[in-house]
Amino acid sequence: MIDWLFNHLRPGIRFVTRHPLKVLATSILLATAGFMLARNLQIDNDLSKLIPRDYPSVQALNTLREQVGGEHEAAVAIQSPSFEANKRFAETLVPRALELINPTSGEPYFVRAEFRRNIDFLENNALYFATGEELDQLQEYLETAIEESRRQANPFYFELEEEEIESDSVGSELARRYSELVGSEYIMSADSAVLAVKLFPKGTQTDLSFIRNAYAELDALIADLNPASFHPEMEVAAAGRLLRTLIEIETITSDVIASFGTGVFMLLLAVTCYFYYKGYRVRYGKKLKARWLIEQLSHTPAHALIMGLPLVLSLCWTFGIAQLTFNSLNIMTSTLGLLLFGMGVDFGIHFYARYAEERGGGNSVEQAIVTTFMTTGQAIFVVGLTTAAAFFILTLADFKGFSEFGFIAGTGLLFAIIAYLVFLPSLIVLLEKSPFLTLDTLATQKSNPSSVTTTSSIPTNTRRWKIISAGIVAIAVVMTTLSFVKFDQFSFEYDFAELEPTYEEFNRRNYLVWRAYSDRGTRNSAYIIVNNSEDAPLVADILRHRARTDTTSPTIREVETFQDRYPLSSEAARIKLEKISDIRELLNDSFLEGSSESSSDLERLKRASQTREPIPLDRVPEFLRAPFTSASGAVGNLVIIHPSIGLADGRNSIAFADDVGEVTLPDGTTYYAGSTSIVASDMLQLMISETPLMVMLTLIFIILFKMLILRGVKWMLLALVPLAASFIWLFGIMEIIGWKLNFYNLVVLPTILGIGDDSGIHIVHRYLEEGKGSIRRVLRSTGEHITVSTFTTMLGFGGLLFSIHPGMRSIGEVAILGISLALLAAILVLPSMLYMMEKPGGGSPR
Repeated sequence: MIDWLFNHLRPGIRFVTRHPLKVLATSILLATAGFMLARNLQIDNDLSKLIPRDYPSVQALNTLREQVGGEHEAAVAIQSPSFEANKRFAETLVPRALELINPTSGEPYFVRAEFRRNIDFLENNALYFATGEELDQLQEYLETAIEESRRQANPFYFELEEEEIESDSVGSELARRYSELVGSEYIMSADSAVLAVKLFPKGTQTDLSFIRNAYAELDALIADLNPASFHPEMEVAAAGRLLRTLIEIETITSDVIASFGTGVFMLLLAVTCYFYYKGYRVRYGKKLKARWLIEQLSHTPAHALIMGLPLVLSLCWTFGIAQLTFNSLNIMTSTLGLLLFGMGVDFGIHFYARYAEERGGGNSVEQAIVTTFMTTGQAIFVVGLTTAAAFFILTLADFKGFSEFGFIAGTGLLFAIIAYLVFLPSLIVLLEKSPFLTLDTLATQKSNPSSVTTTSSIPTNTRRWKIISAGIVAIAVVMTTLSFVKFDQFSFEYDFAELEPTYEEFNRRNYLVWRAYSDRGTRNSAYIIVNNSEDAPLVADILRHRARTDTTSPTIREVETFQDRYPLSSEAARIKLEKISDIRELLNDSFLEGSSESSSDLERLKRASQTREPIPLDRVPEFLRAPFTSASGAVGNLVIIHPSIGLADGRNSIAFADDVGEVTLPDGTTYYAGSTSIVASDMLQLMISETPLMVMLTLIFIILFKMLILRGVKWMLLALVPLAASFIWLFGIMEIIGWKLNFYNLVVLPTILGIGDDSGIHIVHRYLEEGKGSIRRVLRSTGEHITVSTFTTMLGFGGLLFSIHPGMRSIGEVAILGISLALLAAILVLPSMLYMMEKPGGGSPR
């Protein structure tokens, strides 16, 4: 079938060789259009974009962002020896910061600010904002203290040493909760030297231009206010968690660009050096002369152009399509430029190397191109189409890290095939007509074939080579067996903290903010938005019940609702005021005056119990209302769940999501929690569950396609050797040296499958073309091309080894290991197996 297709394409390739300028101009025009589109691509690190939109966790998170706003805030830290100067600066900054307008949307960058709390109001009404549980504890504590004081007043009272009273610990807990509720008037450090202002953004945390512009405007405002005019030693820094989001994405982006640049430079350098050698051998043979060496240097730019330009064009086409289709790249597709460059250049190496050999054999430019197209071109087409189709299978996955990766990678490989089978021949024709490239053999060499690069016809069917081949196969079997033993022990890296770099710029800018406050206690909290305020306490009660009854793997530290502290109904207000009245009576008990309770604590509690009438909602301090207020102004429709475990570890995120992700009320109403950690949990579970299925479907497709192309089970199985061996060895070696698969380096697996698939098809296809007894010829030609192309792909990924991002660096490490194993299997194990299968007497290998 492939022969039939290429026979029909033969007139097309002749058209390309005879009208190269038309092909060149059309290709560059399309690439320019693709480049203009691709310029708008950005990297989006929002994990919710990696799983389907209809997932409850994604819908809940999006609703949370719409109703409550971004999860992260901007912060301004103000430091000077004078607290009054810090306060004046903050009071000047806040109203002007809230007036900063986003020119894109016409709306303010920040919707509210927080730096001062009206604690006088809270101190006078603290018990009104205490939870029912806290009021019960306080009442019980006071009754116990009064009873203890009465007993001590009894002249016949004596204390048993064994008696242990736990009231002190209760009192300490109540004091802690009082401090958390009332807190300090300002967000500041313990020494009052640093004052912080929190600014809550209007936009989402994934809009990089919004974040970048917001901080630029904030920095400009700070500079305009001139901190030194408030105090000569004043230092002001804009930071906060929102800045970390920006720095994280910019770091990943710069890392990807730097790695791509480094990898492409090393790759093109290696390819250019190889074709310098290849061109010299074709034109001058094995003789070394300084004049010829220098003369060959003039062809070096042409070699680089031949290898690089077709691939650059294909990348422009690919990422132009990606921009139209997805509008942005995700964390997993952000490295695709490097991957496509490494895999695509393989096509160019095979095509150009075979073309150089044909020219070295005395063929004309057109004849060499047509011959290469009809032979190696078929192998490139089969390899590229197979690998592209394997990538396209990933589009069936729900996990968008796979589906988008598969679509872009598959599209990129198809464009690379077109670039190297259509555009490259036109470029070669034009360059051969110029003085920059000459591959025809010198006349003296044409009359002396022994000086031209030829393939060897030395008999290979010797006992010594049989023994060597058997030894190689035996070693491969042992490696495969050991890898299978380790396979069951293979582990996955769930801890995202292990995959993140240290963001020095953020740490430097956020140091003052950390001195003033830390958001570690609430950073990974989950939120449930209910339809009406009556449902919030019901949801909270269910979650608290789960927390109490879960004694094996508790994940819930605390559940909060606005109704816990503020009674929204008149009945709830009446009940709370009655409890406060009872406590007020206890505080006035004469026996309490003589108890161990300090007079300052009693005065504080008396002041806190002054409330006698319901407090209107509009008198509640904003900092108490704001966390529970939606964008529409509704108050009390939010339930906040604080985790008791660190959620950087994906396994903890999964456990937390299991506990809080879904809550069903008795009437059948179901609510879902919104949180990036819950989305991360769904993402991990989806990714892990779909990975085996995607690998299996890919392998099934590769097997069926190879059966169709190679027309035989035997040749299909042989062509699978590099793919299967490298994949199995990779997992075994990774387990031995302590490497783990993770969220980032999973993208390498399709690449290793593709490289192993490419190598196997090229070797078997060339062997079938050359015939029995051709192992050495195949290795000296196709084997050399595979070695160079694989080595250059490894060099391309080598750029990631210098990444400061551990996740990105792991991509380079696993890629280089897996690809090198595929190379070993392709040039050692597969040829050895082919050699051992040959029988004396000649004949076709089929």
